[in-house]
Amino acid sequence: MKDRLLNISEKQKNKVETKFVRYLYDEIDWSQSLILIKGARGTGKTTLLLQRFRKYPESAVYLSLDDFYFESNRLLLFIEQLYSQGLTTFYLDEVHQYQHWSKDFKNIYDNYPDIRIIATGSSALQIDKGIADLSRRMTVYNLYGLSFREFIEYEYGVSFPSFSLKSLLEGHEEYSMQINDLIDPLSHFEEYLKFGYYPFYKTERKFYHQKLQQTIQLTLDIDLPSVENLNFSTIRGLKNLLFILSQIVPYTPNIQALAEKMGSQRNFVLKALDLMERSSILSLLRSENKGISYLQKPEKIYLDNPNLFYVFNVDSPNKGSLREAFFFNQLRVKHDITASKYGDFLVDQTFVFEIGGAAKTNKQISGIPSAYIAADELKYGSRHKIPLWLFGFLY
Repeated sequence: MKDRLLNISEKQKNKVETKFVRYLYDEIDWSQSLILIKGARGTGKTTLLLQRFRKYPESAVYLSLDDFYFESNRLLLFIEQLYSQGLTTFYLDEVHQYQHWSKDFKNIYDNYPDIRIIATGSSALQIDKGIADLSRRMTVYNLYGLSFREFIEYEYGVSFPSFSLKSLLEGHEEYSMQINDLIDPLSHFEEYLKFGYYPFYKTERKFYHQKLQQTIQLTLDIDLPSVENLNFSTIRGLKNLLFILSQIVPYTPNIQALAEKMGSQRNFVLKALDLMERSSILSLLRSENKGISYLQKPEKIYLDNPNLFYVFNVDSPNKGSLREAFFFNQLRVKHDITASKYGDFLVDQTFVFEIGGAAKTNKQISGIPSAYIAADELKYGSRHKIPLWLFGFLY
């Protein structure tokens, strides 16, 4: 059995592509003893793990904890066995599939100071429970889906550096000229909104939205019930709520009206919204992001990323919804983004943004300090009017 797992490890290492590497790779402090990379299903965590393994294979092994071996065998004992044979670095995939992962990690960390573990977990809900037990020991990173900048590199092989929000606001006119000289960002932007967020689109474009729908089903049918006491009728209620929301997002919620439509209690709707946000199905825009409880009503509800709009809408989704969802999705990775009294979004408690089309005027944000328009269908910006697609270059 050990030889089988070691053979799988070698095969996985040798077949992974290394030409394209995600943004997070260079942000991780790989020297830490216990690292967890978490994120939604399909964002590329396994590939990132294997790329690191391929670059640094010395005294290392890759193990996927969804292998049937770990259904009846303890990871701790297996790692101790491999450690006695000279292995000290363990790349562990799909840790949420293994019941004892947090307990075993704690024991390994405390008893073997020269062992390094780099792990990934897909189900944010299950992972979060284990993270609490390892809070002082483990460094946690979130891997989000492809940014627009990454999509261009992944799909077309054209590489651009990311830039900070401050640099974008100050130099967007120059940046947009440099990018337009090499590619047509507007045509690529339409592609990205439809299928560019999850890296697996590359191999499954024909059935991409069908695969996304299956991913959502797995999250609702398997991930949620594994951490919450949800029965069949409750899961049906969640699916019903998600479908209702998918037709009207972005939505300024009337929680009581939603509860009545579902035949549920108000607190259940709020809990359901929180669970679907933590599952990377929805994104909730709040008035503040610190010290919040799920019982506090969000200001607006969005689907997590633009690609999900095409799962629920056979026809073309509403452009305004796509624009706002894209901006929220890209900015949240490195910035605090909340609801604004004046525009659509307040970023880092400083910058106000109004989202719209090329003809959008500054009437709504006139006279407001540090206010900008993020405008779609615009190749080049001017002063406080910035092309929307350019906000996809922040990571």
